[in-house]
Amino acid sequence: MLQHLSVENYALIRKLNLSFEKGFTAITGETGAGKSILLGALSLILGNRADTNALYDSKKKCVVEGTFNIKNYGLHSFFEKHDLDYEHELILRREINSSGKSRAFINDTPVRLPQMKELGARLVDIHSQNKTLTLNDSDVQLAVIDSVAVESSDLNHYRKEFRELKALQKKYVELDEQEKQSKADIDYYQYLFNELQEAHLSEEEQEEAEAELDTQNHSESIKSSLSKGSYALTEEENSIIEQLKQIYADASAAAAHHQPLQGLSERLNSAIIELEDISSEMQSLSEDISYNPERIEELNNRLNVIYELQQKHRVNTVSELLDKMQELQEKLDSVSGLEMELEQLKREILHKENHLHEVADQISEKRKQEVPGVEQEVMNTLKQLGMADAVFNVRHRKTGEIGPHGKDEITFAFSANKGVAPQPIEKIASGGELSRLMLSVKSLIASKTMLPTVIFDEIDSGVSGDIAGKTGNIMKKMSKNIQVIAITHLPQIAGKSDDHLFAYKEVENGKTYSHLKKLLPEQRVEELAKMLSDNKVTEAALATAKQLMKSN
Repeated sequence: MLQHLSVENYALIRKLNLSFEKGFTAITGETGAGKSILLGALSLILGNRADTNALYDSKKKCVVEGTFNIKNYGLHSFFEKHDLDYEHELILRREINSSGKSRAFINDTPVRLPQMKELGARLVDIHSQNKTLTLNDSDVQLAVIDSVAVESSDLNHYRKEFRELKALQKKYVELDEQEKQSKADIDYYQYLFNELQEAHLSEEEQEEAEAELDTQNHSESIKSSLSKGSYALTEEENSIIEQLKQIYADASAAAAHHQPLQGLSERLNSAIIELEDISSEMQSLSEDISYNPERIEELNNRLNVIYELQQKHRVNTVSELLDKMQELQEKLDSVSGLEMELEQLKREILHKENHLHEVADQISEKRKQEVPGVEQEVMNTLKQLGMADAVFNVRHRKTGEIGPHGKDEITFAFSANKGVAPQPIEKIASGGELSRLMLSVKSLIASKTMLPTVIFDEIDSGVSGDIAGKTGNIMKKMSKNIQVIAITHLPQIAGKSDDHLFAYKEVENGKTYSHLKKLLPEQRVEELAKMLSDNKVTEAALATAKQLMKSN
């Protein structure tokens, strides 16, 4: 419930501090004194958009702060969802500077405006004559029935399951589209894979083939070089090795007489042995090398296959081609994987749908059972409000399809006049009739479930006399379960309240300010008397005012 409201620099309000109690509070005052301004300020901490034109002094910021007791509202999930600290006493604050920049706070923690709006909708329910048009909304009508017929935990469970179903269906559509696209590409992927597979590629073959081809293309020059070298070393007259042998023989003979030559002699002998081995290997290599046009063609053909594949796949090595083949294999495998996943999703969706149909059927039956009671209670209240001939019907139709709220369509039909068939309320009800119907519906909900603070903003327009008193009685009855605040111009309603706030204007230093104050019992009597006699306080008006207070 709303416990305290402070407003600073908003519209005609310079500074205002108000405390609210449980039960029924009436707000009265002359037109333009600040009753609706108070609602405008309250709407700011409920998440409505700010208007810089509402600042009384454009050089100062506007600050609105409200304190609420939320112990019994079941709001823990909201605070967990938005990672906010929960306290039984909640403080909402809104600040608007002269440039129009707005800041919102929940328990001194900065939040985005949609978060404040989400929370505000669960704290205060404001109804004006214009807002009663929301009663035309089919979802609102269904929510009225649910407040009486269905446990909120059952509805929350169904809605959670329904959201999960929609998520599964969305995932299925996305996977199905992915599978179709994959199938459209599958033939091309298979062709590319087969082409790479049939090439029988191996990791090092490109380097080996390129090296062998280079040798084949230069075989004659290589053979000639080897032959010349071998011949010069060992075969020609006075060959290099023969000359070295003579040098070695001379060095060995000299070494017998000069010790340092012994080492050189040994090195010469090693060189001769090494050169003889080189000559032999050159001869052997020369014999192994032969020009082979067929092998050259074979190598060129193989390399052309590799080069073409590399160009097609935009890579530079056989290793990368092998990676491409693996990638294509995974794509081919993924298609069958998608098919399996789609089949699994189908089964999950079917299971979820069957479960939701069962739950929706149970909810539908509960709604159906409560419809007659809802009709009767609303008509009883309408009769108290002077609409003895009113007929209120709840038209319930069960559909075959499950939706976010189940399988049911609810339509409120209403007739205010005898002999006139009930019609959907948007087609037949006037503003005054809708106001009384809304009050009847709110009274029903308040008796069945915990509503937030309910504020009625002059929904009693067009009501007077005995009906006004009965309207006040209904609001009083509602206030036993919830906090009710009514902005009213009727003394019969204000007289039923537990607390009475009076809005008035004062001019200070050439400026007009709005004020609200809580009236003491004797002040209440005088204010009610003024309301009864057009501001002329007569003995008769005072007596009537006292009687109104006594009947409370």
